[in-house]
Amino acid sequence: MTHSTCILIGAPVDSGKARRGCLMGPDAYRVAGLAQALEGLGHVVRDTGNLIPRPAVTPEALPGHVHAPAEVIGWTEALAGAAQAAMGEGVPVFLGGDHSLSLGSVAGVARDAARRGRPQFVLWLDAHSDFHTPQSTASGNLHGTPLGYVTGRDGFHGFPPVTEPIPQENICILGLRSVDTAEREVLQESRIRYADMRSIDETGIARPLAAFLEDVAKAGGALHVSLDVDFLDPSFAPAVGTTVPGGATIREAHLVMEMICDSGLMTSLDLVELNPFLDDRGRTAQVMVDLAASALGRRVFDRPTQSFAYERTAK
Repeated sequence: MTHSTCILIGAPVDSGKARRGCLMGPDAYRVAGLAQALEGLGHVVRDTGNLIPRPAVTPEALPGHVHAPAEVIGWTEALAGAAQAAMGEGVPVFLGGDHSLSLGSVAGVARDAARRGRPQFVLWLDAHSDFHTPQSTASGNLHGTPLGYVTGRDGFHGFPPVTEPIPQENICILGLRSVDTAEREVLQESRIRYADMRSIDETGIARPLAAFLEDVAKAGGALHVSLDVDFLDPSFAPAVGTTVPGGATIREAHLVMEMICDSGLMTSLDLVELNPFLDDRGRTAQVMVDLAASALGRRVFDRPTQSFAYERTAK
């Protein structure tokens, strides 16, 4: 692949849900060697450090059960600005932090895509659809609302206006296996593409991804990839507060990342929901670093070795 400048943007967002710990995520990625892995692939890496949220207040129009809305609004403003600015310098990699960071990261990269006259596409790798609004979420956790926000759904009072909403048909969710009733009904009526784990079990993960990537390429689109730890099965990646059994295997996840790399379409990346407090000696952080490296050029299997093994067997 073409070597890039990778802009690491720490986003220690821990306000999108009640359970604490994701604020340690950015430094866990650093300790796990993300910068070194990307540099080893020939990329130039620039770590901009950790962002801080902008000052904000709680809007009276938001439901009272919403968790830490002022802080999430402040993070959204900070991340949207940082994302838009970073797109002119390279490939931004947002180090989370919980998934509410994507309210800002996606909104920001979409603004840049519109400025360049390119359609914005989003690949959402997650056990959840995150298509709620502040009114529809029963938990009040705003990490379940990013896709609702960036597609322009109503109800995000006090949040920065979404100037460039993502068309629903430009979004693909892979790995679904935990969607509540209200969200499921809205999602089924939407134009968002999705593949739950049953359909992935039946037909594989490559088919829906290949179809989506082909459409991104045909449209000349910019592709934002948002990778949630809970996309993976918790037996491989335990460091997440929203564990849902039956997720993607390590090999399926690497296949997704390798296909993204092969396409050459990815323009920005989220790494979210890593809670190091729940990890096992950095195991999940390392898995996420390895997946990011696959998206940016690393291969898991040494294909020449496979060929050599076959030749020896044939003899």
